[in-house]
Amino acid sequence: MTRERELYGIWRDTLRDDEAFSAELAAIEQNDEEILDRFYCDLTFGTAGLRGVLGLGSNRMNIFTVRRATQGLAQYLLSTCAHPSAAIAYDSRLCSDIFARETASVLAANGIQVHLYQELMPTPALSYAVRELRCDAGVVITASHNPAKYNGYKAYGPDGCQIGPEVAQAVLENIARLDYFDLPHMDFQEGLSKGNIRAIPDSFVEQYINRVCREALDTEAPKKAGLKLVYTPLNGAGRRCVMTMLEKIGVSGVAVVKEQELPDGSFPTCPYPNPELREATELGIKLCRELDADMLLATDPDADRVAVAVKDGGDYRILTGNEAGVLLLDYIASTRKRMGTLPVKPVAVKSIVSSKLTDQVAKEHGVELVDVLTGFKFIGEVIAGLEAEGQEDRFIFGFEESCGYLTGGYVRDKDAVNASLLLVEMASSYKLAGKSLLDVLSDIYRRHGIYKNAVSSFAFEGADGMKRMEEIMQGLRERPPAEIADGRVVYFTDYMTSRRVENGVAAPISLPPSDVLEYGLENGSTVIIRPSGTEPKIKLYYSLVGRTAAEADALEAAYSRACEALIGV
Repeated sequence: MTRERELYGIWRDTLRDDEAFSAELAAIEQNDEEILDRFYCDLTFGTAGLRGVLGLGSNRMNIFTVRRATQGLAQYLLSTCAHPSAAIAYDSRLCSDIFARETASVLAANGIQVHLYQELMPTPALSYAVRELRCDAGVVITASHNPAKYNGYKAYGPDGCQIGPEVAQAVLENIARLDYFDLPHMDFQEGLSKGNIRAIPDSFVEQYINRVCREALDTEAPKKAGLKLVYTPLNGAGRRCVMTMLEKIGVSGVAVVKEQELPDGSFPTCPYPNPELREATELGIKLCRELDADMLLATDPDADRVAVAVKDGGDYRILTGNEAGVLLLDYIASTRKRMGTLPVKPVAVKSIVSSKLTDQVAKEHGVELVDVLTGFKFIGEVIAGLEAEGQEDRFIFGFEESCGYLTGGYVRDKDAVNASLLLVEMASSYKLAGKSLLDVLSDIYRRHGIYKNAVSSFAFEGADGMKRMEEIMQGLRERPPAEIADGRVVYFTDYMTSRRVENGVAAPISLPPSDVLEYGLENGSTVIIRPSGTEPKIKLYYSLVGRTAAEADALEAAYSRACEALIGV
């Protein structure tokens, strides 16, 4: 009998008395491949918490893997805090509310005070609750933009950032010693009645929205411009907070995509609810055409990321996360200069895979630009460092190319409500000046050159997927290419070893170790390769510089073909 079959038998026997659980396991009894995939490993707990396909099994998201992870977190909190407390939020995904209650029940059974949102909320609202309620930890149940079959569990520290590697490792070590089925667990209703679990009041949600509204720079522009706006929450958690925020800043008559307005974890209109994808925003763009709208906003299911589409001739174009990020940095810096509110020595932060055009815009406005590893917690750490030095006001903007943005230190995660506010304000301000966002982007390109950024993703599903990804990364690490798409590689950075090799000379870099490889080419372009932290994928990021848009497009096509061959797909 294989180990997977043995584990399957333990789960089947343990859950025999539950009709639904027993039926699910009985249905796969003759399916060796399915049993292997469900039981070949434990769902890994890391800095991104848990993320996996819904279903029974050790490699699935279910109440037992959630309880086990929560007990590991509880033991860590009890070992490091005298009287620990935690906040919990959840999005619209299938079982999110159930997993949130299970998390609360396990924490409460361990004597940890729990604060639980009463309705689905954006992920940044969890970060806000952790900070405002002075909690020692936070958990949000979400799988962000993954397909409907996924859910996830993200853990936060007392600073409102996602937990770092050291805490994740300590929690993981606790989890490894635990059984799946014999764990402390308080009845949820009992926890509420005894006060071990406290509902976060509705007034606190309004407090969060009001705090977001304080990030506005030009409070008059949205009221005067008459921006025609379409919004879709993609059946996720953004509707209440985004719509309330828009009303508060004076934007009226917002059209909401009806098919995607209400929470629905099956995401019936978009199998992959990623607002960066045309497929997910097609209904919103269709409504924009019908209404001749100026702009579409689309927040992802947990409302920490937002994409924007703008009128482009007779159709609508989705701005990339890099384009929107560059526009926001330029707008924030120039507007604050004009208003006299730009701090001395302003700081912006971006991830290493985000557009290098940001460097040029930051330099133009006298903004110090800090590069960090991928993951918004690293941007949060920069804000925390400034706060510790009494210089938090120096932070003006942080962004990742995947449509994650933030302008204030009130949370330590990307915030689609905050970003939606600034995007609407920016578009309104430029509309009053007779310009579109595409006009402004063209101006930036004229000043700094045509920068083209693109991302390719390659999936490696199943039991052999992770092994294949490791082999590819190791091969590229040991045998870095001398050329990519006929361009000579002039430097190679291995973030795992924290060193860069240029012209045969190795030098250290200041960022912490991470499984990321970067190749710099003689024409100024770069290619970055990294495994996704949340999905079984390898991602390739291209940053290309051309004299014209056509030249940049040609470079993208050439680099995409070359890199597909490089990783053997």
